[in-house]
Amino acid sequence: MSTLAPNLNTPLDALLHWEKHRANEVYLRQPINGTFHEFTWSQVADQTKRIAQALQSLGLTPGDKIAILAKNSAEWFINDLAIMYAGYISVPIYSTANAKTINYVLEHSEAKVLFVGKLDNYQSLEGKIPADIITISYPYETLSCQYKWNDLLEQHQPLATPAHINLEDLMSIIYTSGSTGDPKGVMITFAAFKSASKNIIKSFEFEPGDRLLSYLPLAHITERVYIEGGSIYAGEGVVSFVESLDTFVSNIQSVEPTLFISVPRLWTRFQMGVLQKMPAHKLNFLLKIPFVSGLVKAKIKRGLGLQHARILGCGSAAVSPALLEWYKRLGLNITEAWGMTENLAYGTLNYPFNPQKIGTIGKPGEGVDLKISAIGEILVKGDGLMSGYYKDEAQTKESFDENGYFKTGDKGEIDSNGYVKITGRVKDIFKTSKGKYVTPVPIECKFGENPNIEQICITGTALTQPIALVVLSPEAREQGKDVMTTNLEETRQHINKSLESHARIGHIIVLKDEWTVDNGLLTPTLKFKRHELESRFKPFYEEQHQDKIVWEQ
Repeated sequence: MSTLAPNLNTPLDALLHWEKHRANEVYLRQPINGTFHEFTWSQVADQTKRIAQALQSLGLTPGDKIAILAKNSAEWFINDLAIMYAGYISVPIYSTANAKTINYVLEHSEAKVLFVGKLDNYQSLEGKIPADIITISYPYETLSCQYKWNDLLEQHQPLATPAHINLEDLMSIIYTSGSTGDPKGVMITFAAFKSASKNIIKSFEFEPGDRLLSYLPLAHITERVYIEGGSIYAGEGVVSFVESLDTFVSNIQSVEPTLFISVPRLWTRFQMGVLQKMPAHKLNFLLKIPFVSGLVKAKIKRGLGLQHARILGCGSAAVSPALLEWYKRLGLNITEAWGMTENLAYGTLNYPFNPQKIGTIGKPGEGVDLKISAIGEILVKGDGLMSGYYKDEAQTKESFDENGYFKTGDKGEIDSNGYVKITGRVKDIFKTSKGKYVTPVPIECKFGENPNIEQICITGTALTQPIALVVLSPEAREQGKDVMTTNLEETRQHINKSLESHARIGHIIVLKDEWTVDNGLLTPTLKFKRHELESRFKPFYEEQHQDKIVWEQ
């Protein structure tokens, strides 16, 4: 169990503490051309101080904003720490963001410097970054920049003294992923980051020898708190990174993480990969044979690289209870957690894992005051809350009630054991032409139990009955249209039996193309953009269709 060192108020306090007490222990591991390069606490601290000195040499003013546009890497961690060390405020940007979003964030935050790291399609951004922003490139193939990371390390001595920090100072502005319009700048103080990070450590009990894998976007609050914040405050756990999408699986297998956090979309992809190699009927049969069952489970865990994982997590979007039950049968107990940028991703969690409470998001975490409002909305209060939205006092005021509780926008209920269940989003509820309201999320979770359905969105504003927009898994598409039409119709009828008449699904619309970040239908955290889907496909699904299962041509 991790024992928190005293007086570690900020990530810088933690960095300097571990530099002194664990100087030669490895903290970060960065893969380059298939080989992991290791950074000790001493090396991380040294590079942090050198980059901090380089930043101060640029003539910036304390409190200036510095943006990071990069996929996860050891340099990302060091960069973030260096920004704090030099007295500036970080502004992470998703590596998948397009030029429009990048420029919006840069302009809105008034960033003076932009660090650029690994990007999948950096060529598309050439010439599209504002000319008045100072640019610095990480030591990878990326955008052309004015300064290079390695040159700055060589040209500058370590900054001797870090900037003075008060806990209530602004540490970072994290822009939401913008599922409903322009992203909002969520202001995170050092106090809030400390609170959330230390509560994560207490909840999960980081241990010596823990291995963490950082691959979910560091521009998102979950990775920033759970992996970066948790590891640096605890001083336990070596953090490894993923080299590329192509090496993702091999990197997991190599690292063999003991703590692994993912999102529903990726857990579903892992499941599909297993079922592609071993069909469901065969797997179900083998799991019933006592001795063979253990061998099969062990083989699947090794294939996923999760044979040593003691904590598995899932969050960011609704997950089907059937998916969690499937993993439980394999001996992989996935803790569902709930949070958002505004409460630093620390709200509730089903940990220690309680199999009887699959389908809930767990209990409120330590220090989280949670209640349900008169309209059924989940409200939260605690030390790990944002201080507000940057440059938007009106929205900030609107987001809190008169008692200081943050209005999460999620609807929910609390059972007699204190476990919380999400029942939908306040803004996602829609009205059919019959004047009846429909809550889509619970219905989407029911459809998610069909492994042939990879993506699902229930909609139907002003329609007689709701409809389901679905994207099939690659494996399902290979089975043919006739087979899948029968399968989907059986699913539709089965689910409709459990729904009130006004909520029953009239049609399933099978769409051709996968929803992705690139085509604008997913956020960088892989949540689908409901309003964008509705807008884009409304002309199609508003047509009069005779068939219950309709295929996009």
